[in-house]
Amino acid sequence: MAYPVFDLHCDTATMLSLRNVPADVVMAAGVPEALIPAAGQDLAASSLAVSAAAAGGVPWLQCFACFIPDGLDAEQGVGLWRCISAYLDEQVYAHPDALAAVRGGTDARAAIAAGRLGVVKTIENARLFADDLEWVHRCAQEGVCMASLSWNARGPLASGHDDEDAGLTPLGRDAVRRMEAERMVLDVSHLNDACFDEVTRIAQRPFVASHSNARAVCGHPRNLTDAQFCEIRDRGGIVGLNYCSDFLVDDPQEAEPTYDDVCAHIEHWLDLGGERVVALGSDFDGCETPSWLADASKLGAFQEQLTKRFGAQLCMALCGGNALAFFEANAW
Repeated sequence: MAYPVFDLHCDTATMLSLRNVPADVVMAAGVPEALIPAAGQDLAASSLAVSAAAAGGVPWLQCFACFIPDGLDAEQGVGLWRCISAYLDEQVYAHPDALAAVRGGTDARAAIAAGRLGVVKTIENARLFADDLEWVHRCAQEGVCMASLSWNARGPLASGHDDEDAGLTPLGRDAVRRMEAERMVLDVSHLNDACFDEVTRIAQRPFVASHSNARAVCGHPRNLTDAQFCEIRDRGGIVGLNYCSDFLVDDPQEAEPTYDDVCAHIEHWLDLGGERVVALGSDFDGCETPSWLADASKLGAFQEQLTKRFGAQLCMALCGGNALAFFEANAW
């Protein structure tokens, strides 16, 4: 039996939308032409990692991130957000038997019961908020339940690990407060350690690392330290396991990460009391993953392995139960 999935991060919708984005935005984003999917593909069935067809009837809630690259300014970020949000709305309208918009717990549970792919809107690198903080409210009204403040570089709100020393900007601190007022969950994946520490000083509500692994297991700076994981745990947040090979093992070029390599992160977090914290954050269509975990169609076999190793109850919690409980309590 397949357990419901609630995946906290993928870049599928962004990739599928790029054919509809102005050429100057694509150029500024730095996305190679070869990576942009052919026109006409959709979320019901496509060549990418996440679609209703790939889910294969597994009850599935998916956070579809609007990814705004570091190369875009705030105004261009607004344009990209509008394009991706409209694309998701159009897809749900065009495929009502396969897709369902999810803006609350009732929507989520209905999508699971009907076996539809639940479409949850999120933003990665919400630099559009720097155009006008009113965009926090507007995005919340359009169904965005979670957003991160940076990607890899220094940005108008916060900085990633390309700039280790920079903290939140004054506008970034205001964005955190505005997001909390709108019940939009803060995603701390991609924040550098200085920004993470600052978030802990100003945040009043639980926050999430949507797609980050354990730095004690794999030393990549994108991963969480034990202290950061415990901070998220103690505040009632969740952490999504990232399938990116670079974040699973220290040298993915030497050998493809194995199932045991993935479980090492889960087991480390369980040792830190993470039974209600660990979730899934695949980063599908945004990274290189192990071949045996390449797309949504692989999750059934992955769940079988997880059940054998951790038991059905824990498997259900980390595959979807923890994430659903968190968003029902803190966003919806």
